[in-house]
Amino acid sequence: MRFLFGLLLSSNLLASTHFFVLGSGTPNPNPERMGSAYLVLVDDTPYLFDFGPGVVRRVAALTTNWGGSFSNFDVTKLEYAFLSHIHSDHTLGLADLIITPWIMGRDKPLKIFGPEAGKNMANHIIKAYQPDIDYRIYGTQPQNDEGYKTIFTSIDEGIIYEDSNISVTAFLNDHGDLSDSYGFLVKTNDKTILISGDTGPSKNLIKYGKDIDILVHEVYSQAGFEKKEPDWKIYHKAHHTSPSELAKIANQIKPKTLVLSHILFWGSTEEEILKEISEYYSGNIVLARDLIEIN
Repeated sequence: MRFLFGLLLSSNLLASTHFFVLGSGTPNPNPERMGSAYLVLVDDTPYLFDFGPGVVRRVAALTTNWGGSFSNFDVTKLEYAFLSHIHSDHTLGLADLIITPWIMGRDKPLKIFGPEAGKNMANHIIKAYQPDIDYRIYGTQPQNDEGYKTIFTSIDEGIIYEDSNISVTAFLNDHGDLSDSYGFLVKTNDKTILISGDTGPSKNLIKYGKDIDILVHEVYSQAGFEKKEPDWKIYHKAHHTSPSELAKIANQIKPKTLVLSHILFWGSTEEEILKEISEYYSGNIVLARDLIEIN
């Protein structure tokens, strides 16, 4: 097995599709791992998948303005966002995503695709920030009246978005108490990426995971799990995926690269997590860190 850790902001700039881990974290506030967020960049058009805390700053870090490699896009181009489910570690960046790119010059509404509950979330954020929005529009600051707005599309299983760059298919996963939690199959002209979302073992991953380049999947530490209280064991077993369960999924899908993200370490190290997986799976593995590109 090969462990492919990746290089910070490393890029094959000739490829038309770039896939970045923006946030590899969980609800646990690790300052090195922001909330869940991934970016598919196709010919300078960014498509965002989940928007945990820190998402806009992580996108900015990819640009040449802040030391990154990309000069032809910035946060004002964040116009498409896909939400897997409404848990806070996937949505706390939504206010930032709505407001900050608009302040910086975005002049088109943010298009969001996700579970119905996300629509209320977006609407209430705009209501909460309406005084600030009004000051910026009607005060002395030059500001447009469009870029803070949202267009929300409630999703179900199937193709939820297509354009000349990308096709996005949503599928239900198995995230315990949530009946409206999704994963995404993302296809471009040169990459096929499956993003599991937060989930336990799901038959839909096998169904949609055929012939993919990259499988991004969550996982928890088995050693850490064994130390949990019984109630927490029940919760995590229903909502998340163990190393052996993930290995079984990966062995059936056979992705070119398996990316471990949203990792519940519970005191384990990266090396220990990789060892737990490698007992059952011998394919290429990347342990996600914020701002790495997966080639």
